[in-house]
Amino acid sequence: MVNFDNAATTFPKPYSVRRAAAAALRDYGGNPGRSGHDISLAASEQVYNAREKAAAFFGAEPEDTVFTLNCTHALNFAVKGILKPGDHVIISSMEHNSVFRPVYALASKGVMYSIAPVSADSSITLKNIMREITPFTRAVVFTMGSNVTGQLMPFAGIGRLCAERGICFIADGAQACGVVPIDIGKDNINFLCCAAHKGLYAAAGTGLLVSDGKFRLRPIIEGGTGSTSLDPEQPDILPDALESGTINTVGAISLSAGIDFVKNTGIGNIFSHESELCAIFISEMKKIKEVKIYRSDEAKYLPIVLFNIEGVLPEKTAGFLNSRGYALRAGLHCAGLAHRTIGTLPDGAVRFAPSVFNTADEVMGLCRAVAQAVKTL
Repeated sequence: MVNFDNAATTFPKPYSVRRAAAAALRDYGGNPGRSGHDISLAASEQVYNAREKAAAFFGAEPEDTVFTLNCTHALNFAVKGILKPGDHVIISSMEHNSVFRPVYALASKGVMYSIAPVSADSSITLKNIMREITPFTRAVVFTMGSNVTGQLMPFAGIGRLCAERGICFIADGAQACGVVPIDIGKDNINFLCCAAHKGLYAAAGTGLLVSDGKFRLRPIIEGGTGSTSLDPEQPDILPDALESGTINTVGAISLSAGIDFVKNTGIGNIFSHESELCAIFISEMKKIKEVKIYRSDEAKYLPIVLFNIEGVLPEKTAGFLNSRGYALRAGLHCAGLAHRTIGTLPDGAVRFAPSVFNTADEVMGLCRAVAQAVKTL
């Protein structure tokens, strides 16, 4: 089976990541930060090394780098930790439910929200955000790149806009981290939410919340942190404030190896290779009149391509391709707001998302399978 569903999670993982995860299970089984014995200390050292490496990768400090279960976990921490009744937040028309649902839930508690339309023209997108700003705007929560179409958003411009107005910028980096360069200081990102199991090739169940330290979050989970145990109140220092319970040691150690893999391979090389595979796919699909590609010549894109076969339900297309040995995701991609924006409701579309491990020959094989699907379905 050839995996072209890497926007959900990258697979296969690099050998170095698999080896690191195995070593974590074999050699670092202690609970980090919970005991003073050698087993726990060894695990603590590995987790801290991973924290340092992740912080450096995004231009942050280790204490402002928090391990989470995934990007959704990180986004909930950031959104619910910064907003309170009476605040206003701006999101985009292309958001994943990991942004829209927490914001929608807060609306019943007195938080106001606006949806800024995304345009293929970045300057128009920025104007649309500015148009929604009110005296009560506390945060802008924006995807850095759509998980549906792959459209790359002007996140550096959004960061500047927010910094100039003292607004908190929460960036959903689920599709961008590890694929495009990100520096939270230079890009004026206050909270970067990362799905480390995607573009950083860590084990599933691994995410990051990276802060620049300018805004404080209210914890939404309280519990054991290994520090200030006599105090009934949650610690207010990072990372303890947001890391209640046992750290995902295997995930953290695999992330460390994943970052090494991305750095050694080169973000530019990864982006170039995956984009070339997308270009091959698009070129071949343009030869088939029944295939519709959801892209604009004006926009910039991450290595994701959304498509449909006219008159065929996306699930049927994906099912046919699966039977031919190709894994692609069909449907609404947990992003009904985005599909409403691009006009693919109610059924959605099929998403092609290669990784650095895919080849041009595999893409050509997929293209032949799509051509068969057009004739068969």
